[in-house]
Amino acid sequence: MIEALSFQFMQNALIAGVLVSITCGIVGSLIVVNRMVFIAGGIAHGAYGGLGLALFLGLSPLFGALGFSALLAVIVAFLTYANKERADAVIGAIWAFGMAIGIIFADMSKGYNTDLTSFLFGSILSVSAGDLRLMGAVCALIVLLAMLFYKEFLAISFDMEFAKLQGLNTKLFYTVLIIMTALCIVSCIRAVGLILVVALLSIPPYIAERFCVKLSQMMLLSAALSVLFTLTGLTLSYMFDLTSGASIILVASFAFFIVRVCAKNRP
Repeated sequence: MIEALSFQFMQNALIAGVLVSITCGIVGSLIVVNRMVFIAGGIAHGAYGGLGLALFLGLSPLFGALGFSALLAVIVAFLTYANKERADAVIGAIWAFGMAIGIIFADMSKGYNTDLTSFLFGSILSVSAGDLRLMGAVCALIVLLAMLFYKEFLAISFDMEFAKLQGLNTKLFYTVLIIMTALCIVSCIRAVGLILVVALLSIPPYIAERFCVKLSQMMLLSAALSVLFTLTGLTLSYMFDLTSGASIILVASFAFFIVRVCAKNRP
């Protein structure tokens, strides 16, 4: 693996893994404590519509997914804020709509020869300099928002009704959180793909939650675990010529099951 670091594609993959891990550590922790994993899954699959639309218009697939996902995030926030009990129906519709739109636009694209499979399952070894710039920008924005509005996110995560009574604009921060989720998902497309991104968003925070008492600690540990899982999966994929995204998620899944088993057997 050491000799592989001399290749530019491997250096890009390592940088991408760290950036994605930091982003997922922060956003994933907020998603888990707010019980919004299903919402993240809906936006992730709905983002496929942006990929297909960008392909049809001849635009960058990632920027197409970014804009489309942000739009879906605003719609989801508007429809689920006041009626979270029925959020499953909204997410199911968004999920199906995005996937259907993506497939239709891909079918309509002239001279269609782009393999969208890499966006579904990830290909971190093919990360470009442009992808890194997008990942870096999203990571910096997520870190900045988490630092500036940590108390607000903490308030809506554990007692939204009390936060509302204290005068906090809970609807605004709820919407911002879902938009952050959309941005995080798009930045992770190259690493693990749309289908597997929810696992990277949820597994490290689930593990971290068992060892942390503060949200800030959970974010830091989640990010560290994500880095560990990403680099381990990347190493395995390089050594055994496996799909990088699936390898990363497989490592994370094994860690999750080990922690669950150990927790159950703890005296």
